[in-house]
Amino acid sequence: MAREYDIVIIGTGVAGTVCANKASAAGMKIAITDIREYGGTCALRGCVPKKVLVGVAETVEQVNRFNKLGIMPQSSVNWNKLMDFKQTFVDNFPQNKEEKFTNMDIDTYHGGAKFVSKNEVKIADTILKGKHILIAPGSVPRKTGIKGEENLITSEQFLNLDELPRKIVFVGGGYISFELAHIAARAGSQVTILQRSEVLKQFDRDMVKLLVKASEEAGINVNTGISVSSVESTSSGFTVNTRNREGKESRIECDLVVNGSGRIAALEGMELEKGNVETKDGFVETNDYMQSVSNPYVYAAGDCVKPGAPLTPVASLQGTTAADNMIKGNVKTVDYTGIPSTVFTLPPLSSVGISLSESTDRYEVLIHDRSHWYNSRRLSENYAASKVIIEKESQKIAGAHILGSHSEEVINIFAMAIRLGLTLSQFKKVVYVFPTVSSEIQSMIRG
Repeated sequence: MAREYDIVIIGTGVAGTVCANKASAAGMKIAITDIREYGGTCALRGCVPKKVLVGVAETVEQVNRFNKLGIMPQSSVNWNKLMDFKQTFVDNFPQNKEEKFTNMDIDTYHGGAKFVSKNEVKIADTILKGKHILIAPGSVPRKTGIKGEENLITSEQFLNLDELPRKIVFVGGGYISFELAHIAARAGSQVTILQRSEVLKQFDRDMVKLLVKASEEAGINVNTGISVSSVESTSSGFTVNTRNREGKESRIECDLVVNGSGRIAALEGMELEKGNVETKDGFVETNDYMQSVSNPYVYAAGDCVKPGAPLTPVASLQGTTAADNMIKGNVKTVDYTGIPSTVFTLPPLSSVGISLSESTDRYEVLIHDRSHWYNSRRLSENYAASKVIIEKESQKIAGAHILGSHSEEVINIFAMAIRLGLTLSQFKKVVYVFPTVSSEIQSMIRG
C-alpha cells in the first residue's frame, strides 16, 4: 500500500529545500528523497565548496600582486590543507540537513524516485503517493561524446583531488572550466582550456575578452576553435588529441583532463513517461506556474526546467513559486527580472540584464576602463572594467556588466535597480560608503 502525502519532493537541493520549508510551515504532510546524500549540488559539489577554494586562490593572487611591488612575500597554496578546510563546509551538511527536515516532521527517504503513475513514485520497495509531486533533482555533468571520455574527471572529482597535478586540460569553455582553471593556476598548475567556439557565452563579449586577457596573463592557455577528438591514457598521464577549424590536428600531453562541458538535468532513470511527465530538450516542460504541462499533479523547479538560468537564486525562486501553487492553487509565477550571475574567476566577472557592445536608437551603452581607478590601483589589479546599459526612453537601467574585484557584490546593487525598475536619476541619489568599489557606481553610470 502506498504511503500518502500532500507533497512528495524529489531532490534536497535548494529548490526542494525551499519548497519543503514553505509547505511544512503551511502544515502539509511532506516526504522528501534524494538519490545522493542530502544537500544538493550547490552545497556539496558546486558553488559552496568551489567558493572556498576561490577565496584562498584570491588571497594568493592578491599577495603575489603585491609581491611584484616589493610589499609582500611570494605566496602559494598547500592543496592538502585547502582540501581539509573545504571539507569543514561539506562533511556535516547532509546529516544536518536531514535532521532539520526530521525536526519539521518531514519524512525523509534515500534513493532514486521512479514514477509508477501520475501521482505515485517508487523508492526502492516503497511507493509514495502525493497530491502533488515536485521534481527538483538538480543536474549532472554533460557527457562529451569524446572517444576516451572515461579518462576525463568531473568538476566534483576536481573539488576532491588529494593532489593537484602539474598540467591540467579543461575540455569546454564555460564557467566551470574558467573557475576551476583560475583556482588551479593560482595553486601552481599549468592550465589549458579548450573550446570549440566562444568561451563564456552567457556573459558580455567585451568583458569576456578582457577576462581572457587576464586569464592568459595568469598563465592559463585559452584556446578557442579547438575540438577534442579523443583522450588517451598513457604511462605518464594523458594525451588530448585536438583538431582546429582548419582541420589541423595536434596533441597535448597532460596529467589530468577535466570535463567542463556543462551540466544537464538529472532526470535519467526517473521513468517520467510512466507519470506522463513530458520533457523537451532534456528538461521537464512546465507552464508559468512551474506545473507540468502534461500532468497537473506534478511541478518542477531548479536545473531540471526552463526558462530560468541554472543558478541557485533561480532554483530558490522556482521552488518557492511551486510551493505556493501547490498550497494555494496556481496563484504565482516566477519573476526573472534582474537576476545577476558571476563567474568566480580572478578577477570575477558579473552580469545582469541585457548585453550590447555599442549604443543603439533604444539604448545607451556606458563603458569604462576601471583599471586606473582608485580601487583597482590599491589592489594592484590590471584588469577592471564596467558596462552599464540605459534604456533611453524610460531612463531605466537595462543591463550591467562588471569585471574586477568585488564585482559579485556590486552587481547586486544593479540587479536591485533593474528588478525595482529604478530610473537613472533615482539610482544616482544613492549614497555609498567611500572608498569602496560600490562607491564607484556613480562613475560607472556617468557618460
